[in-house]
Amino acid sequence: QVQLVESGGGLVQPGGSLRLSCAASGSILNFNYMAWYRQAPGKQRELVARIFRSGGTSHTDSVKGRFTISRDNAKNTVALQMNNLKPEDTAVYYCNAFHAGWGRDFWGQGTQVTVSS
Repeated sequence: QVQLVESGGGLVQPGGSLRLSCAASGSILNFNYMAWYRQAPGKQRELVARIFRSGGTSHTDSVKGRFTISRDNAKNTVALQMNNLKPEDTAVYYCNAFHAGWGRDFWGQGTQVTVSS
C-alpha cells in the first residue's frame, strides 16, 4: 500500500511563502506523475501542479510564476514551493500520485494552508 504524507502547511500573511513536502513510502518514479491538489471550503478539489516521470512539470494558471513543484528522487519526496501567497490560496493541499498500470491514484491526508493577515 502506498502512503503519502504531507507536511509544511500553516498560517502565513499575504505575500508570504510556504514550502509543502510530500513523502512517499516507495519510489516516486514508479508513478506516471506526482501532483498537488487543493480544496477550499465549499469548492471542488482542483489540480495545482504536476511533475511527470520525465521531469516535466505543469502548473495551473492561477499559480504560475508563484508556485513551483519539484522532486527529490533519492528521498522520494515532492515539494511545492509557494511564494507571494494570496488569501485565495487558502485551502487544504493534498499530495497525489497516479499509477497508470494500476489504474488508480493515491492521496495523502492533506495539510492546511491559510493565508490571512
